Amino acid sequence: MPNHPETNGNLARRDLLRTATLAAAGGLLFDKIAKANEVPAPGVKRRALHPEGAPAADVGYSPAILAEGKKLLMISGQGPTDKKADMETQIRQTLDKIGLLLKAAGGSWANVVMVRHYWLHFNRDLPIFRKVRREYFVEPYPASTGVGVTELAGPDLQMEIEVVAML
Repeated sequence: MPNHPETNGNLARRDLLRTATLAAAGGLLFDKIAKANEVPAPGVKRRALHPEGAPAADVGYSPAILAEGKKLLMISGQGPTDKKADMETQIRQTLDKIGLLLKAAGGSWANVVMVRHYWLHFNRDLPIFRKVRREYFVEPYPASTGVGVTELAGPDLQMEIEVVAML
């Protein structure tokens, strides 16, 4: 077969893309397995409060969290990498960014005590967030507040998520 640079380049790019896709899929699977075994940083205690008369409106968050620790980590509102992606992908990208920040501080999803999420299309996107958050947040689930807004800081931004963690 003749050696055509364009054909060899396409094959090389295809092999690179295939390898990157498999590596990403393996990383996602590893992350999901690791999240199931997360525990708070040493010295951190979290307890969900569920008093009668203050129930959680949905699974995946607690009405209140009583947290004790030595450090407070406040992560600024984060948004997705690809603002044109479907909302489930945008939520996952945003939560993945937050996960990197938690890890950089020496924490994990088990350290999160509060999450605030802001939406341009609250009623449309909240059910998607409720579904996805269960894959990231761990029990006792953090306290949570969702807010519908008319604008967010970045152009084309449709959602933003911030968290507070106790380390």
